[in-house]
Amino acid sequence: MVPGDLILASWPQNILATELSLGTLFSDFNYFNLLSGTSMSCPHAAGVAALLKGAHPEWTPAAIRSAMMTTSDVLDNTFNLIQDIGITNKPASPLAMGADHINPNKALDPCLIYDVRTEDYVSLLCALNFTQKQIQIITKSSSNSCSNSSLDLNYPSFIAFFNANDYNSGVKIVQEFQRMVTYVGDGKSTYTAKLAPMDGLQVSVVPEQLVFSEKNDKQSYKLSIEGPRLIKELVVYGTIS
Repeated sequence: MVPGDLILASWPQNILATELSLGTLFSDFNYFNLLSGTSMSCPHAAGVAALLKGAHPEWTPAAIRSAMMTTSDVLDNTFNLIQDIGITNKPASPLAMGADHINPNKALDPCLIYDVRTEDYVSLLCALNFTQKQIQIITKSSSNSCSNSSLDLNYPSFIAFFNANDYNSGVKIVQEFQRMVTYVGDGKSTYTAKLAPMDGLQVSVVPEQLVFSEKNDKQSYKLSIEGPRLIKELVVYGTIS
């Protein structure tokens, strides 16, 4: 679970925790070292990423991230919604727990991945108003084009902003997100989109069904969020599966 809260991370007792000028510091635990905190989600995620890279050496970092995000568990080990201890154990929101709880076994076979190419990152940097010099420093290349700059990175999540003026004006606001998915399963397969409703917003996907004939096939879809009608909450969440 990234970021999460009170995450435990351990490692063998004979591995030093850090090096000091006065010598080596080991944990006081007899059998293993242990740290707790939000930051401890990082070694867990990094470890799972390393395992996935070993199983799928051809996957990019973006593909590995996608596999972990899209196959995560939304329920805890009691089969209830994951709770947020920061708000008296109410169901945690995506802002509190990220993309749910990592499931390494399911991440090995995600079926669909959201990959990101170098040119996609360049388009994002261009849309963020990075200069050509800054982009060149990041990409280590001078052949970067900003002709298709876009803030809409091929990422397995979406966020749309609406404000009170949009509602008061009565003008219909539609935000659209274009995504491309790569099929990494075997044989032919068909996927039909399933949307969780969002209070005050109308969400749609076109096309609703994607058909893949073989491994590494790529298909695109467009997700549209229309609003706002009267929204009681400052933030609302939905899912696509």
